[in-house]
Amino acid sequence: MSIEIKDLVKIYGEQKAVDSISFQVDKGEIVGFLGPNGAGKSTTMKILTGYLGQDGGEAKVCGISVKESPLETKKKIGYLPEANPLYPDMYVREYLDFIADVHKVADKKARIEAVITLVGLTVESNKRLGQLSKGYKQRVGLAAALIHDPEVLILDEPTSGLDPNQIIEIRDVIKRLGKDKTVLFSSHILQEVEALCDRVVIINRGRLVADSSISRLRTEGSAAGTIRVTFRETLDPAKLQQLNGVIAVLAVSDLEWELQSEEPDTVKKQLLELALQNKWNIVSLQSENRSLEAIFRSLTH
Repeated sequence: MSIEIKDLVKIYGEQKAVDSISFQVDKGEIVGFLGPNGAGKSTTMKILTGYLGQDGGEAKVCGISVKESPLETKKKIGYLPEANPLYPDMYVREYLDFIADVHKVADKKARIEAVITLVGLTVESNKRLGQLSKGYKQRVGLAAALIHDPEVLILDEPTSGLDPNQIIEIRDVIKRLGKDKTVLFSSHILQEVEALCDRVVIINRGRLVADSSISRLRTEGSAAGTIRVTFRETLDPAKLQQLNGVIAVLAVSDLEWELQSEEPDTVKKQLLELALQNKWNIVSLQSENRSLEAIFRSLTH
């Protein structure tokens, strides 16, 4: 395993920021690491990269203990933190040259040009870092994480601040890298996670609440089906909540409702009967697998 976490614990005062979580990530996997703000994602990533020490459990990178050999594990990791630390007075190539020296990169000039091209920095590569937009600063951070060609990439909100076109470009970069590297990345943009990952690890309040493929989560009980129904009339949502098998009712608009249920076919039949009894006009009625957003809400709400 390229990343191995077992019973990991981190405590701040009386709060367990990370509470005995365990998971593994293999080479060639791109795994989404999800959770609400304060769930412990960034803390876990900082422990993996050696920026924080754990209070219990194990964290290993490529079979090497982060606690016992932090320098060796850092050589194998490329890390883009959420708060991307840059020197605003340095030029792009100057900064990457500095990072390459830290990692003792051989033939660093060629490597710098390679990562500039890879992350799409060529157009802005002659500017000072302080002159760059937030999106291009993210690209510089990603280039710095890649400069020493690490085996493991740990990316905390890598597409933060990027416009839609830039997001697609960086998504393609991560996909290519994920073919022969291990990628663990955190994002609040769940569409990005769905586009990049087959598997997600979700934590809430420091505890692991899911570690599975997205397709499997959609078919498990915690990820029941969704029924979308649109009426011509407004109505009391309490009547929808009373239907057998309905777990939750969400108002999409004044006329459109989303019902979560483990028995969507049964609920659809009840909806038709209820509409007939109350002389409601149904404009549309359909069921679908729940989105990752709905799964995330149900596990972390």
